[in-house]
Amino acid sequence: MRHAPVRRGLPVLGGLLGVVALAPLVPGLDPPAARPPGHPPAALKEAPAVRSVAYRGVLVPVPAGWSVHRLDQDPTACVRYDRRAIYLGAHGPQPDCPARLLGGADVLHITPRAAPRPAPGPATRGPVTTGTVADARPAAAAPAHRLARLTLRPSGDHQVRVPVPEAGVTITGSYGRDPAAIQEIIRSTRLTGTWPADSWSAGARPAVWKAGPGSAGTSAAAAPYTPERRAAGSRRKHWTVGRGFDTCTAPSLRAMRAWRRSYNVTNIYIGGSMRGCAQPNLTRRWVRNVRRMGYRLTPTYVGPQAPCSMYSGRFTPRNAARKGRQVAADAMRKARALGIPEGRPIYYDMEYYNGRNARCRRAVLIFLHHWSRTVKRGDYVPGVYSSARSAPRHLAGSRGITLPKALWFADWDGRKALYGHPHIPNRMWHPHRRIKQYRGPHRERHGGVALNIDSNNVDGRVY
Repeated sequence: MRHAPVRRGLPVLGGLLGVVALAPLVPGLDPPAARPPGHPPAALKEAPAVRSVAYRGVLVPVPAGWSVHRLDQDPTACVRYDRRAIYLGAHGPQPDCPARLLGGADVLHITPRAAPRPAPGPATRGPVTTGTVADARPAAAAPAHRLARLTLRPSGDHQVRVPVPEAGVTITGSYGRDPAAIQEIIRSTRLTGTWPADSWSAGARPAVWKAGPGSAGTSAAAAPYTPERRAAGSRRKHWTVGRGFDTCTAPSLRAMRAWRRSYNVTNIYIGGSMRGCAQPNLTRRWVRNVRRMGYRLTPTYVGPQAPCSMYSGRFTPRNAARKGRQVAADAMRKARALGIPEGRPIYYDMEYYNGRNARCRRAVLIFLHHWSRTVKRGDYVPGVYSSARSAPRHLAGSRGITLPKALWFADWDGRKALYGHPHIPNRMWHPHRRIKQYRGPHRERHGGVALNIDSNNVDGRVY
């Protein structure tokens, strides 16, 4: 997470470049039928220094300025959503991610399908691939007619998932402002003829894929929501006191066991269009297991940011109310999919913004009012994370709005004190409703496992 205006330019620049660099790929394209088979669209041919990467049964054009990362060669690589990149292969068990990132860039991640693949027969043309990556174009490339007619619809968390059974892969895309640029790259992707088809029948009608709530690195949507049951008359404490850490991606269960003696609270990023890292470990099973270890969690949703922030994904003064309601509804869906019951907190990550801008400040208060009211009506506890100098300060001085019930504020002064802050009156968010992030990104090692984290002092609402 970020809470100060310094060092904020790089993620923003990456997100903006992710949109600008791909803009020539979107407008003015000929319809797929007008292109000769096997030829990329005109916009891709005109773009300078475009190359292709092959993985399993697909050949993907890589626009200039994009990086390519092979996860099968570097299993500790972090799938980040703050820079334009293509990732090839499955996640490693413990990605080495930064402590905090915000997304907003256009990213593709191509992973092998989980089902085992039959061995190619003797009639297969071109080189046989077994999950390794080659940059060279295979000899026998075939146009993917279905991909060429693909339509991607916008999703709440700005992620789309496209299974390609013929090629033995699934393509996951994360986008900034809209999915048009990602759509054109996927439309220009070709089948290499080196991976046997197994489920798309010849002549089948092209499908329109739409991202589901558990796509892009989390299997949260795989199982139906089952409310947590409590015995009649029983009461459970919904707050805790202790040491907490947060990091960009949910650590492996091995790492969580190694760190348990040192920490009892950790954060999870359950969704949002500005979430900075993929979440390969974050599932219902992961949530259940870490709670059995004795951890308590701060579920956090990272959606659009303030109009006067320096991030690419922002709401506006005109749509602040609507966006606040939309992200609240999506956050509750994500929480239910992970098995987080009603009555537990969901924190909204509102990064630092320029509070001297009165119009922007009003828009933030409207957004957070509708966030808090919608989450409260859904029987969850609304919370907010932000720099102590921005949202908490303005919420404390507001009148006539629905306030969050839990506060997680950032002030990297190195002091753990939860009260006595000049911008947050002691009478508010008291008792057991505060978490302070007192130290920013750093690296710690416990039980032989090192992670990049922020540090928190906790006396607040948790799951």
